[in-house]
Amino acid sequence: MNKPLRRIAIFCGLLILTLLIRDNWLQYAKANDLATDDENRRVNIERYATPRGDIIVEGKAITGSVENTSGDYKYKRTWTDGPMWAPVTGYSSQAFGANQLEKLEDGILTGNDDRLFFRNTLDMITGKKKEGGSVVTTLNAAAQKAAYKGLGSKKGAVAAIEPSTGKILALVSTPSYDPSKFAGTSSKDEDAWKAVQKENNPDNPMLNRALREAYPPGSTFKVVTAAAALENGVVSDIDDATKTPDPYQLPQTRTDLKNQHGECENATLRYALMVSCNTVFAKMADTVGNEKMIEQAAKFGYNNKELDTPVRAAESIYPEDNRPQNAMDGIGQASNRATPLQMAMVASAIANDGKLMKPYMVDQLKAANLDTIETTEPQELSQAVSSETAQKLQKMMESVVNDPQGTGGKAKVSGATVGGKTGTAQHGLNNSEKPYAWFISYAKLSDGSAPVAVAVVVEDGAANRDDISGGGLAGPIARDVMKAVINSKK
Repeated sequence: MNKPLRRIAIFCGLLILTLLIRDNWLQYAKANDLATDDENRRVNIERYATPRGDIIVEGKAITGSVENTSGDYKYKRTWTDGPMWAPVTGYSSQAFGANQLEKLEDGILTGNDDRLFFRNTLDMITGKKKEGGSVVTTLNAAAQKAAYKGLGSKKGAVAAIEPSTGKILALVSTPSYDPSKFAGTSSKDEDAWKAVQKENNPDNPMLNRALREAYPPGSTFKVVTAAAALENGVVSDIDDATKTPDPYQLPQTRTDLKNQHGECENATLRYALMVSCNTVFAKMADTVGNEKMIEQAAKFGYNNKELDTPVRAAESIYPEDNRPQNAMDGIGQASNRATPLQMAMVASAIANDGKLMKPYMVDQLKAANLDTIETTEPQELSQAVSSETAQKLQKMMESVVNDPQGTGGKAKVSGATVGGKTGTAQHGLNNSEKPYAWFISYAKLSDGSAPVAVAVVVEDGAANRDDISGGGLAGPIARDVMKAVINSKK
């Protein structure tokens, strides 16, 4: 063979070898990625070829499937009370994909999860159609309804937790959306999808405010500052005077911090929390120092970038700050930011004698025949404070609700001992926007158990600025959620 022919033969051989490598790479190395790629239309056709498994609350399905009369997709997802449950389930759309539990547990719901391989193989042998499994949640239907009804037309969020386990009992965000309105592929579905997008809707109904929005927590954070002061020996007895001036000049500044209510000069820690003295807690945050404040906040769950419920929660932040800013962070202002879930975790840890449990909303994953595939076991995140400190904080929070001078009287629940803390968080340039109304609380029963801890935030733009308060707007919602949980256990 002459030299030119030999070169052509070698070149052709290299081309064939390249094609073989490429073919094998696609068939083996990339096969799974291509088979599950959302851009692969066959994936969606297969996903909706059979009825989707259900998401379950207290033994009842809050989702379903209906058969389509036309198109490539045989079944379409449905929801019961979609706007109420959307912050829990998320959406599953033939045109726009999925999110939250609908996406995270898609393998179980479609029946494609690797843990169902043996059962799917048996079904294939017997000729039985593949069926999706179910996702059993920790949610309490009565608490969810109470939270959703309580928020009503107001913008805001509610998160409720069982302190002893971390089970999420309620997770509501308003305004919400109905995922069934864009579950299909029609022009109506497309219009409904566009209508709830942030760029088309300033209320941003698809934002899960309970998990994904971090607000200035306002005075609800004062319980964390109190915890830091007690844990670091800044104060020992909650009824000792704190030697705080009124007004209090922020460190390294000429700015005087004042109080909205009460006689806060030299107030005790209990009284300061009861009437919400800014001066006392700003001074305490400064005395504790930024580093120790960060440590204490982290023990309650702050500064955790990977808090999965299994839906990922936004990070709540207690920042590294200078002295004057740290003092303001200590009263829940400045750069301090928290999700409603985070503040429910704070109340939960205090109610649970200082032990913080990891919040979760999926109790079990089940196959179509109801065999249990996976069960979530409660997991301790931290000992946020000592049991002794937790009990002192409980006494203080219970004074907020039960003492006539306290700001949380509207959260009282008959037959239970309620501890709470109100908050009115300023925001906007120079505090120009209407404040957020906060309330965090827990309820304890006569046997000493604490079945529920709650955080509520209300962004009520329709209210008069002077009428916005945590005790007035958010407290009654927290009360109704706690009552719903307590009554459901009778």
